Amino acid sequence: MNFEVFPHEKYVLIRSKVEKLDTGHAPELKSLVVFHNKEGVRNIIIDLSDTRYCDSSGLSSILVANRLCRSSNGSFVLTGLQEPVMKLITISQLHTVISITPTANEASDLVLMEEVERELTSDDENQ
Repeated sequence: MNFEVFPHEKYVLIRSKVEKLDTGHAPELKSLVVFHNKEGVRNIIIDLSDTRYCDSSGLSSILVANRLCRSSNGSFVLTGLQEPVMKLITISQLHTVISITPTANEASDLVLMEEVERELTSDDENQ
């Protein structure tokens, strides 16, 4: 399997097991993201620790994940970026619109913190 999926109570972690996130693998990642979003998951973390290369189709699957999470009032976090992938994200200026953390644990903490903030905001609006 090219991607491992780890469901948690408040989010799903998708860990890439491919060295290249390109036209050969990006559609599978996109399908996983769409599937979990349709299943009601609004918070997704993608861990690219094992991925050394990403092309435009890989970036597209990342952007789809970000858009789906945002449109369902959730969080999307990218983590574990190796230098070549981080360079591409920076050149594309996606680092300005996507949450990025060094580790999966930090990504989890960020998602959980944002989830608490949404719950508090929702409670304030309902009072």
